[in-house]
Amino acid sequence: MKRILFLIIIVTSLQAYSQEEVKGKYQPIQSKTPESKEVIPPTETPPPNEPTLAKDPIVLKINPDELFKNNTLYKREANVEGIFYRRNEYLGGFVTKSTTSTIRYRDAAFVDSDKIRVYLNDKVIEPEVSLVGEYKGFKINLVKGMNKIDFEALNEGSASPNTAEFQVYDDNGKVIEASQWNVGTGYKAVIILYKE
Repeated sequence: MKRILFLIIIVTSLQAYSQEEVKGKYQPIQSKTPESKEVIPPTETPPPNEPTLAKDPIVLKINPDELFKNNTLYKREANVEGIFYRRNEYLGGFVTKSTTSTIRYRDAAFVDSDKIRVYLNDKVIEPEVSLVGEYKGFKINLVKGMNKIDFEALNEGSASPNTAEFQVYDDNGKVIEASQWNVGTGYKAVIILYKE
């Protein structure tokens, strides 16, 4: 007990001595300009201009059951009560006259390391993409007829399911569709653009 008390006294006296020795030797650096300037804290970055929606996009009528019946391309739905995301998700089909389309996506909820693979007409165009808070995406040249884009969940991050917000633009920068997907690992979210 005496040793501990002795140690505390030594440490406290050394600290007091070192502070006393430094006191008065150092002066703060004075500003070269005597007038003080008001510092304005940075404001939040203004949100980008809201995308303009395309006027009444023509919806392509497709039966999702027919679309997902090919078991070599789409994982079979898991019939687990109370779990809604262990299935493929049809995001819609739209008719367009555009020659190109831009598809953008990001994590829709909390950024939790969700990863996806992207297909165009059943061919991989992005083998592995990590979803983050900012939009990522790609531009595609549309072929005449059907252009099918699949987003396959490679994982569910640290919080199930794999969630993403996406936007599909025409070649004039107008939004054809903007929505979200919620799918489990191995399942796909699908959107179809039909070029006239």
